[in-house]
Amino acid sequence: MDPPSIREVYYDVETQHSAEEVGGWGNVHLMKVAVAVSWYESDGFRVWDEPSMPQFISYLGEFNRVVSFNGDGFDSRVLSYYGDVGLIRKKSFDILTDLKRSLGHRLRLDSLAQATLGVGKTADGMMSLQWWKEGRIDEIIRYCKDDVQVLIDLVAYGRKKGYVRYGGRSGTPQIVSVRW
Repeated sequence: MDPPSIREVYYDVETQHSAEEVGGWGNVHLMKVAVAVSWYESDGFRVWDEPSMPQFISYLGEFNRVVSFNGDGFDSRVLSYYGDVGLIRKKSFDILTDLKRSLGHRLRLDSLAQATLGVGKTADGMMSLQWWKEGRIDEIIRYCKDDVQVLIDLVAYGRKKGYVRYGGRSGTPQIVSVRW
C-alpha cells in the first residue's frame, strides 16, 4: 500500500496510428489513442477508450505520482491531443527517463523485463497498430494491461532490490542501481 502522502498510478497508452502515418515523430499528438490502461491499487486495472481521454487525463492528475515507461516522451504527448497534460507531466515518474539519466542511453521495456523479471513483452506497438486496423480491440487491451503489469513488477523489483537488470549489448545482463 502507498504511504499516506504518496498515491501513485501506473499507465500505458496504445495508439491508432504510427509516426509514419501522422507525418513523423514531431506529430506524436496526432497518433490518437486506441486504448489506455491504468492501474491503481484500490481501483485495479481500468481500461479507457478514446472518447474517455479527457476523463483519463483528469484521473491521472488526481495522483501524486504518475508512473510510466516513456510517458514523458510518448504517452503524455499522445494524450495532449485530448487536453492539458501539465499535471501529468508535473507528477510524472518515467522509468525510461530515470534510467536514461543514469545510463546515458535508452533502454527497451522488453530488455528490462526479460533481464529483470524473466518475462518478455507479449507484443509490440506495431502489432497493436495492426490489431487496431483489424478491430481486435480486446488484443490491444490485453497487451496494454500486460505492459502495465510489467511496469508494476519492474518498479516493485527495483524498490525491493535497489537495482534492475537490462540486456547488455554483449548479451550479458547488466545491472543498474535505482532509487524508486
